[in-house]
Amino acid sequence: MKKIYLVGAGPGDAGLLTVKALEILMRADVVIYDRLADESILEYIKPSAEKIFVGKSAGNHSMPQSDINQLLIDRAVDNKIIVRLKGGDPFVFGRGGEEALALAEKNIPFEIISGVTSAIAVPAYAGIPVTHRGIATSFAVITGHEMDDERSNIRWEKLSTAVDTLIFLMGVANIGRITQRLIDNGRDPNTPAAVIRCGTRINQRTLITTVESAAVDVEREGITPPAIFIVGNVVQLRDRLNWFETRPLFGKKIVVTRARAQASELTRKLSDLGAECIELPTIKIVEPTDNYASLDQALDKIASFDIIIFTSINGVEKFFERFIEKRLDVRSIGAKLAAIGSSTERALKLHGLIADYVPGEFRAEALIKLLSSKVDGKKILIARAEEARSILPLELRKLGAEVEVAAAYRTVSAVEKKIDLDGADWITFTSSSTVKNFVADFGAEILSKTKTAAIGPITADTLRSFGIEPTVVAEKFTIDGLIDAIVNKRSIAHEQYG
Repeated sequence: MKKIYLVGAGPGDAGLLTVKALEILMRADVVIYDRLADESILEYIKPSAEKIFVGKSAGNHSMPQSDINQLLIDRAVDNKIIVRLKGGDPFVFGRGGEEALALAEKNIPFEIISGVTSAIAVPAYAGIPVTHRGIATSFAVITGHEMDDERSNIRWEKLSTAVDTLIFLMGVANIGRITQRLIDNGRDPNTPAAVIRCGTRINQRTLITTVESAAVDVEREGITPPAIFIVGNVVQLRDRLNWFETRPLFGKKIVVTRARAQASELTRKLSDLGAECIELPTIKIVEPTDNYASLDQALDKIASFDIIIFTSINGVEKFFERFIEKRLDVRSIGAKLAAIGSSTERALKLHGLIADYVPGEFRAEALIKLLSSKVDGKKILIARAEEARSILPLELRKLGAEVEVAAAYRTVSAVEKKIDLDGADWITFTSSSTVKNFVADFGAEILSKTKTAAIGPITADTLRSFGIEPTVVAEKFTIDGLIDAIVNKRSIAHEQYG
């Protein structure tokens, strides 16, 4: 059955997309979308879906509204899910009503999926509630476009004195006329006001002013659309309720070079602290060049090992993928298990296994020290990346161990296209391979102009090999340690590691 979904995408922050909107987007066959504040929303659309841009900006309409209405009618085909994706809410100055009426006239079924409107969300992200007990018991949302008194339906005489909080959408270009109408109709010129640009996004900017001074302040500060204008005593609460713009990494643009499958954790945590993240995976995990021959050989005699060492999450995951593919029983592992890093330790736990040895410092040297009195005469398997430092097997052999190294995976370049990194505040590196592949694709010069963060001393030394002194090196060689180093701009001394 044919049906058109008119869906609100919210005001900007992709996290404000509703669950219902997300669910229908993921099923859509055709998505007809506006100029969205956060185009990452489009990543939820399945690859086979058709995407049609019909966005508008001030003075630039890619398609007239009448043509958009006709497009929706023409695309109403049986057995296809058609989504009309609109910024904010379809029925709050989004012309969703016009589109719904056009469909109704043709007897085309439609459904409205409401979105979070900027009228409420943007002030909230600026620390301004639109209502507050004892301050504001009413609010109005007004278009900022209807400014001609002869044609306007705005009842200025009522709004100016009878409504506590006034929220003007799309009104920055007309802010001088708006404030004059308010003052002429009885609003106190000293009433607190705010102009909020790019609300709910990482480049949000808030100007606190008054009704009388707003137009002059906006021109002086160079504030341009998209922005909302809010008037009322609730603006005074911002000093105490400003939560979004005070986060420690607010406004920082941070490049995440981790493998795509693992980037989400770092991206999410940085975003929670206010950063705008650019995911630029420089590596991807693939099978080793021997097509798992060394790992298969080790798995065939898995019961013979006394200790199995895992140096990364990838090593754990690829080891057990192959383990299960060969239909082996986990009870055949009688060895003690060693893990470098808390993340690697957690990965083992997900497979129901507890690491026996986890060094306090997450690098090979610390594990060697931990095992120094335990490996003489022992048979040890190291499941790790194909290209890795030789120190671990070399030193363990010196301590009397019989060591077998199995390549569980290898890393290759994952950069598919060049991305403009101008304006980036930080570039993060979580392994030596991310450094090498970044430099191969982008060169080292950009790193000399941007702050760099290394997850540990080995990664830091790789940066130094290209003539780049890292801005910070994590004290604890984990994602959380890396983030802590960025937030606090705290680095460990190179001499500590010899």
